[in-house]
Amino acid sequence: MIEEQSKLSKVQVLGMAVVAGICVSNIYYAQPILHQIAQTFNVSESKMGIMVGLGQVGYGAGLLTLVPLGDKVNRKNLILILLGILFCILMAIGLVSNYYFIFLFSLLLGLTAVAAQVILPMAAELSGNEKGKNVGIIFTGILVGILMARVFSGYISEWSNWKMVYYISAGFTIFSLAFVYFKLPSVKPTFKESYFKLISSSFYQLKRFPQLRILALMGGIAFSIFCSFWTTLTFLLVEKPYNYSSDTIGLFGMLGIAGALVAPMIGKASDKGGSGKTQLIASVILLAGSVIIFLFPSYLISIILAVIFIDVGVQSIQVTNVALIYRLDQKANSRINTIYMTSYFAGGAIGTFIGLKCWETGGWHYVGIQLVVFSLIVFLMNIFKAVKSN
Repeated sequence: MIEEQSKLSKVQVLGMAVVAGICVSNIYYAQPILHQIAQTFNVSESKMGIMVGLGQVGYGAGLLTLVPLGDKVNRKNLILILLGILFCILMAIGLVSNYYFIFLFSLLLGLTAVAAQVILPMAAELSGNEKGKNVGIIFTGILVGILMARVFSGYISEWSNWKMVYYISAGFTIFSLAFVYFKLPSVKPTFKESYFKLISSSFYQLKRFPQLRILALMGGIAFSIFCSFWTTLTFLLVEKPYNYSSDTIGLFGMLGIAGALVAPMIGKASDKGGSGKTQLIASVILLAGSVIIFLFPSYLISIILAVIFIDVGVQSIQVTNVALIYRLDQKANSRINTIYMTSYFAGGAIGTFIGLKCWETGGWHYVGIQLVVFSLIVFLMNIFKAVKSN
């Protein structure tokens, strides 16, 4: 059967990518400014680093409990509600005087930022035979949002203060609300049963699709590498021999954007059936980046190469995985997305906490070992897949 053409215009797809990037960027603003936030509340950087992990935990919880609703309720209305709550939380962060409230709001921030993951399956459902291409563009928006968050927060905190980062983001959220309200179509839900059965059905997708289990595990491990690397890189760069300020640290996110820009091309390759080869090449690039930064952490060129390689590797794996899972069952896109993305961001949270623990225990040497081991696992998973398929 020939798939229908995309029902989304280029403006709608690009707008959805921007809104998704704005949503997810909120849980990464803290990474290059952890030092400043820690000073405000007079706690250690490693302790304040917990807020990054809690944002990812909240995101994972939102994926598990809120994103499946996209199959049961009007997705547009769900996105609007989440964006409205997100705006309130962003404004509240600037008013707190106790770091425990920062931890709480970080958790809630992640919970509501899952609006980005309601947008993804919505786009997949409306994309027809351009599914891989459009999903790749929106996933690029998410990845650019994650990377630009570091650049943005680094510069704004140097220009003003770290709280201003969240106030400005609240303004971006209002823009997102307006775009979704005026430009996106309403999508009729396909699931008619209870919320409990909806959540149960989400977990049933794991049993139903063996491929989903493999991709979810691979995606989670790959993103754990990404999050561990970016969280601890901040600590490495504020020490000798670098001694960089937060705005300079944020600039390294610009290097990662080069990797994010390959996502639409990866999506097109997936549409043409080249997913296995793409994943294997991506895992080699990811492993190379991890080895480089483990062996030569004191050289700036090593950090530059590691940022590019790790970002290209992780993003190529994720875009390919996402394009593949949206081909499993279009009527269950939100529930399938829930399982994959819950694993994905749970991996990110675990990677952040492991990275922080490695840094506390043995500095960058231990962090580097963790990156190499996890990258090697992803590489071996792809080797196993390639052998099995042949």
